[in-house]
Amino acid sequence: MTLTSKRNHILIDQLDISYRAGGGRELPAVQGASLTLARGDTLGIVGESGSGKSTLARALLGYMRSGARVAHGRVMVGGTDVFALPPKGLRQFRGKRAALVPQNPLSSLTPHMKIGHQLLELIRQHTDLRGPEALARVVWLLKRTGLPDPGTIVGRYPHEISGGQRQRVVIAAALIGTPELIILDEPTTALDKTVEAEVLQLVKELQQEIDATLIYVSHDLHVIKAMCAKVAVMRAGRIVEYGRLARVFDAPEHPYTHQLIASIPRISERGPEPPAADTSTTGLVIRDLSFRFETARGIFARKKTTPPTLNKISLAIDRGQTIGIVGESGSGKSTLANLISGVIGGHSGEITFDGVALDGKAVTRPPALRRRVQVVFQDPLSSLNPSQPVRDILTRPRELYFGETRPAAQEAVVALLAEMDLAPDVLGRFPRELSGGQQQRIAICRALAAEPELLICDEVTSALDVTIQNKVLDMLLRVQRQRGLTCVFISHDLSVIGKVSHKIAVLQRGELKEFGQRNHVMHAPKHAYTGALLQHA
Repeated sequence: MTLTSKRNHILIDQLDISYRAGGGRELPAVQGASLTLARGDTLGIVGESGSGKSTLARALLGYMRSGARVAHGRVMVGGTDVFALPPKGLRQFRGKRAALVPQNPLSSLTPHMKIGHQLLELIRQHTDLRGPEALARVVWLLKRTGLPDPGTIVGRYPHEISGGQRQRVVIAAALIGTPELIILDEPTTALDKTVEAEVLQLVKELQQEIDATLIYVSHDLHVIKAMCAKVAVMRAGRIVEYGRLARVFDAPEHPYTHQLIASIPRISERGPEPPAADTSTTGLVIRDLSFRFETARGIFARKKTTPPTLNKISLAIDRGQTIGIVGESGSGKSTLANLISGVIGGHSGEITFDGVALDGKAVTRPPALRRRVQVVFQDPLSSLNPSQPVRDILTRPRELYFGETRPAAQEAVVALLAEMDLAPDVLGRFPRELSGGQQQRIAICRALAAEPELLICDEVTSALDVTIQNKVLDMLLRVQRQRGLTCVFISHDLSVIGKVSHKIAVLQRGELKEFGQRNHVMHAPKHAYTGALLQHA
């Protein structure tokens, strides 16, 4: 690499990217973006959902969404014009010189292939390691990314591990080679704050070891401050502010940057008071709930019983209230949500809502009960039908549960879109054409379209920037008051949990470590693990 290419390791020059829309229209996604980075620099790209931050970052790898094109400008990495590379050259560039850690790990993991097989395949493609040496490299990478018991993880399928564990597997995959450019697109949104701090420190160490340029896309300004020396603030496809991180945070020049910094959630804030409980009816009651997966230890081993994912969990919340469930990746909090909603079955113990048992998978429950219990998943793209436009996705619950005509159903969902600050024109778009935050808001709208009584929210704000996150949380609180919803709110972010919850449950490795009123848990924790979570919040 020449001195010039080291100084200008990353060069984005007047880049315009647009998307083809209906009627021959083109919608701008990135407009006039320009920046230069030296080898080893760290840049954070921040902005609201739909600002173009992920589109800009992924352009450095030559990734373009369906219907997108470079209308003007160029992208250079280490002296290579990325968009001038032939397909084979682009694949080699992505495998060896550049790496991406995406926001949604399920989108980059093969669902029917064990974790170990997937990592071994990548090692064969991009290194000379084979046999026991390759397998040892897989185990080492999983250990470096903080995954417990790598020997078990290699024998599991992606759906058998938590969202945070899947994300760390993807980080391990990105580090198989020695990339000169690492792009991280919201990689720690699924991790609790203690694990997030460990992963961020790991990424820093590895970046320094290989002298890689690092670009971090995030809505979390705390993460950007911890990771980056420079920051670019994007809005509506444009870089509205760019410079050294200390200058931008201490003396922001653009009004939108001021707004972002002012919206950073703080653990000391109480937030709006949640709605009063309806004590005349029974809410959600969980008694002695246990669950364990059967999985294989090792890549080729037979299935065997593992330690419980949940062990004798007992909780209760009144109608119209919210229980916040917090814990590290792999603590069992998403498994708990999946058991309540019926995504999975086979538990011991009791789960009841309004005195009615929530047993087995959702498909075995009566339609009326399925309507009453709705869930919003952590990864919206994996839960939205990619072959259907948003119109069909949102009107289906109205037609299924209420027998509404298409015009009546569409009128109802347009009102829901307005509550989520989404324009009606998204009805004609497909999930892949939306940003991560927009996809999540569509998933929330779909759940609310069924007019549920129990709403389970699994990391629903993890993909949203802080300004939109606050709007979504306020909207959920408002809808809860209006409809008398009982909510189960799962998050790794205690500032979010504290804003929406009456009671808080803290899970660690399948065990309930603390359960109590919000203010008691947030301000006078009894368990050391809760204190550690608060310390890193």
